Amino acid sequence: MSGLASQLPVAIVGTGSYVPDKVLTNSDLEIMVETSDEWITTRTGIKERRIAAEDEFTSHMAVKASRQALEQAEIDASEIQLIIVATITPNTLTPATACYVQQDLGAHKAVAFDISAACSGFLYALKLAKRLISDGAFENALILGAEKLSAFVNWEDRSTCVLFGDGAGAALLKRAEKSMLQAHQRFQEDVSGEFITIDLNEALNAISEILGLSVSDEVLDCIFSNFCIGK
Repeated sequence: MSGLASQLPVAIVGTGSYVPDKVLTNSDLEIMVETSDEWITTRTGIKERRIAAEDEFTSHMAVKASRQALEQAEIDASEIQLIIVATITPNTLTPATACYVQQDLGAHKAVAFDISAACSGFLYALKLAKRLISDGAFENALILGAEKLSAFVNWEDRSTCVLFGDGAGAALLKRAEKSMLQAHQRFQEDVSGEFITIDLNEALNAISEILGLSVSDEVLDCIFSNFCIGK
């Protein structure tokens, strides 16, 4: 039997989502930067975006989306075996945001880790979880895409600030009698990675402001050297 033929079928058995209460409309952005509702709508189709509260972090939104998915799937959090959070705005560099989700849900048996792939992160999580389940490593997996991009957006840059908001989506994958999930992948050549970037130095300073902490140059140097990232 071939490797593909021996893989176990996988299905999405529950989904959930969460967005914060605060709404930031195009009209609001007209006051903040030189733009207009017509300019934003014709180019992006976006009319509004949600903004998380200062004390509302990525894991909080992820947990709320997760509970919806678990309720729909009729699975208790204690039964979850794998949690993957796709995010580029984690609560902390370590532990992973998935670990906060694991703790808050009470999914103490679950393996938990993050992946960082920006817009495509949820698709990578889906592909990874599907493969791990179909290969027999896990019986189920909770995957999430969650971001608090408002904490990093430059609200004076009209070319980017109109695009982003905050929220979370979740899906519960499980072994099934018949596969109901097809995860495809497509690679594109000549993809440039410099169009939208978050500088690590700026990101750490933004996090320190959110948490009310002071990050010294010595601490930054230590972080950069430990993670082998050029300053």
